[in-house]
Formats: sequence, structure tokens, C-alpha cells
Amino acid sequence: MFTVGAIALMVTMGLAVARAACGPSVFDRLLAANAVGTCAMLLLAVMGFLNGRPEFLDLALVYGLLNVIGTIAILKYFRMGDLGHALEDEDGAK
Repeated sequence: MFTVGAIALMVTMGLAVARAACGPSVFDRLLAANAVGTCAMLLLAVMGFLNGRPEFLDLALVYGLLNVIGTIAILKYFRMGDLGHALEDEDGAK
């Protein structure tokens, strides 16, 4: 049962990589990259379960958090053009 799930996750990752390669916009490619990261996290958890290594679940959770933080950082970079400056009000005050 879990082997079928692992195979389905690999197929999903392949489709997401194909979408990332030929996405029409940057945001489509970013969404596909986020989907690849999520599938990799799930695949890591399933493989840990299949091999009897429950510590892989901790690694999968850390990888998932890094995936979310990286996606937010990339979105901020594409929207603002910089990762280090705070947003400014209409008056120019920070």
C-alpha cells in the first residue's frame, strides 16, 4: 500500500518538474518547485516508514519548513526586488 503511494509521489514529482521546466511564468515555475519540495517531504516520510526509520519524519518536517520559508523568500524577492528592506508607507515612513 505504501509502496504504491511512494510510486504515485514519484510520478507527481516528475509531472511537477515538467511543469517547472516549461511553465509560462515565474510564478508557475515557483509553484511547481514548491510542489516538488512538498512531494519530496512526503516521499521522505513514506520511505522512512517503509524502512522502519521513524527519525526520517523529523527530517521531513524540517525540509517542509525550509520549503515554506524558501518559497516566501523567493516571492518577496520577486515582488520587492530585495530581501533586506522593510515595506514603506505611502508617506515614505518605515
